[in-house]
Amino acid sequence: MHTTTSTAVPAPTTAERVRTALIRADTSHLAVDGCDPVPTTIHHLHTDDDLAIVVPTHSPAAALAGQAGGAGLPAVLELTDHSPLALRNPVRSLIWFSGILHPVREPRSLAAEIAETLPHPELLDVGHRSVLLRLSIDSVVAADTTGAEAVNVVDVLDAAPDPFAALETAWLQHLDEQHADLVMRIARRVPEAQRGGRIRPLGIDRYGVRLRIESGRGDHDVRIPFDEPVDDPSGLSRALRLLIGCPFRNGLHPRLRREDFGSR
Repeated sequence: MHTTTSTAVPAPTTAERVRTALIRADTSHLAVDGCDPVPTTIHHLHTDDDLAIVVPTHSPAAALAGQAGGAGLPAVLELTDHSPLALRNPVRSLIWFSGILHPVREPRSLAAEIAETLPHPELLDVGHRSVLLRLSIDSVVAADTTGAEAVNVVDVLDAAPDPFAALETAWLQHLDEQHADLVMRIARRVPEAQRGGRIRPLGIDRYGVRLRIESGRGDHDVRIPFDEPVDDPSGLSRALRLLIGCPFRNGLHPRLRREDFGSR
């Protein structure tokens, strides 16, 4: 697979993509020496350089972390961001957080604190069927179709996730299922020589739209930028109308309504 990119095309920084993946990644595994990777149910950036991670109580990773105690043990958390659409290659990015894994002294208290910002049902199982662990982050590596890149931990901590991270899945599914014609209108901005193949929406963020082009020559991704970054659903709706050449810059549109890209 290869990706069509340009340094002049506005896009999220790698640190911003990492913060977004923490919200959006649908698969994650914790790896420690001495056992197979363990699926995690929660990965939450809780303090300046700690990830709160929930794993099954009887998992080897939980036992090894408990045995290590305050000294901790080296571990890696891998996040996988999959497209919500049935693409030929559904993986959009992989993120690896390396650091030292520690048990949590008061897991129920920390779970309640996390629930104030992340009301996840798995937090109710902490202390019963689940264990809450803490990964002190030493390094971060992000990879997508453009390659892999090490990211400064401080940059990740300072970055903000994309404002549409939690809504993107519903919007992509809506575009793909109900507005294939709009996707093709956006695709007109792709150079004609690169359009051969099946074109699908791959991502939406404050900087623009990403398309996946699947062809017999392989798959490649193209970013179509907005005129300027947007920060809310109303701004996104306007930016999309401009992108498809809609003359109703600020008004409603019979084919693309404001509610199609409003909060859900």
